[in-house]
Amino acid sequence: MSRASERRVLDEAGGVRAMTWVMAIMLFLTMLAAALGLGTAGAARALDRQLAGRLTVQIIDGDPVRRDASAARVLATLRTLPEVTRVAAVDRAELTRLLRPWLGSDGADPGLPVPAMIDVDLGGQDDAAVAAVARAVRGVAPTARVDRHETWMSPVSGVMRSLTLLALGIVLLMAGATAAVVVLAARAGLETHRATIEVMHMLGSTDLQVARLFQRRVAIDAAIGGVAGAGVAIAVILLIMTRLQGLGSELLDGGRLSSTDWATLGTMPIGFIVLAMVAARATIVRAMRTTL
Repeated sequence: MSRASERRVLDEAGGVRAMTWVMAIMLFLTMLAAALGLGTAGAARALDRQLAGRLTVQIIDGDPVRRDASAARVLATLRTLPEVTRVAAVDRAELTRLLRPWLGSDGADPGLPVPAMIDVDLGGQDDAAVAAVARAVRGVAPTARVDRHETWMSPVSGVMRSLTLLALGIVLLMAGATAAVVVLAARAGLETHRATIEVMHMLGSTDLQVARLFQRRVAIDAAIGGVAGAGVAIAVILLIMTRLQGLGSELLDGGRLSSTDWATLGTMPIGFIVLAMVAARATIVRAMRTTL
């Protein structure tokens, strides 16, 4: 059969021709879900790196004189510990700025019992190092409170990992749905051209030869739709990333796609084309062996 005849036969199958639109829509949605998963995974890793080994020491005392004295002792003690790589007292003006949304101008009142806070960075996130720092702090300031930043933000990390798993699930579901649509389209094309295929068999064509005709047509439609869907998806992803960067959020900034992430997204159109070809070939060969 000539290429022109092949195109004419298969183009009459509306289910097969619809593959162009199906692949464009499916790949567009799949790449958006994949970008969400890759972005949230990257943001979760960046958050873990930022919070690893970071502590906050709070000295709570209603007497500002005793509070400041305790803070000074804690600072001196922390600077002598080998586990500590950086220690700095949080300026009261900065605390006032942080409290302003809740306390308003009262946060600047000198008589307000605001705790003294000290930021501490450790060389790592080893639990033994955190316990050693906590013991040293409480040795000089029994009322001091030592908080790990990782503990504060663990719910956020959990939500981000859940979003990553959800995005992975959506990608798998979309791949399965694409394969199912290809199967239906291939069966529709086979049923439409049953008489033609019987004539081809009588002329000596094998099942694999006929399957290759459908496979080639599906591959062309999938490639056209895949390129279109991928192009629109990449444009939308770049637009969203530009908007997120404009917010100036460190957490959202950590969700920027890396070169590896972009490479992963770039392989998805190829993967979907291969998926469509394999599904079409397997469907046609199986159907012809059982019915034709």
